[in-house]
Amino acid sequence: MPAWRESQTGLLLSVRLTPRGGRDGLDGVETLTEGREVLKIRVRAAPREGQANAALVALLARLMDVPRSRVRLVAGASARLKTVLLEGDAPVLLARLEAFLAAG
Repeated sequence: MPAWRESQTGLLLSVRLTPRGGRDGLDGVETLTEGREVLKIRVRAAPREGQANAALVALLARLMDVPRSRVRLVAGASARLKTVLLEGDAPVLLARLEAFLAAG
């Protein structure tokens, strides 16, 4: 299963977040043991009081060139594996994501 899928309102991303990762960045795609793919993302923020989740939202907004208000954590607020919704035109968002991953 791919790390992203289109939804009615945008693009849903499956993310494996590493807080206190030393830097903020998208490290590519990882395949988990059950065969599911996730985007590997690290942030400098600590995993307390929502700091790491806020850093994740800010990073994705910046990388995908969308306002923060269009990036929502929809599952996994207190887990390492999360689902994030990027609201907008899914094909445009997917093209941006794929271009970023290809350049990465």
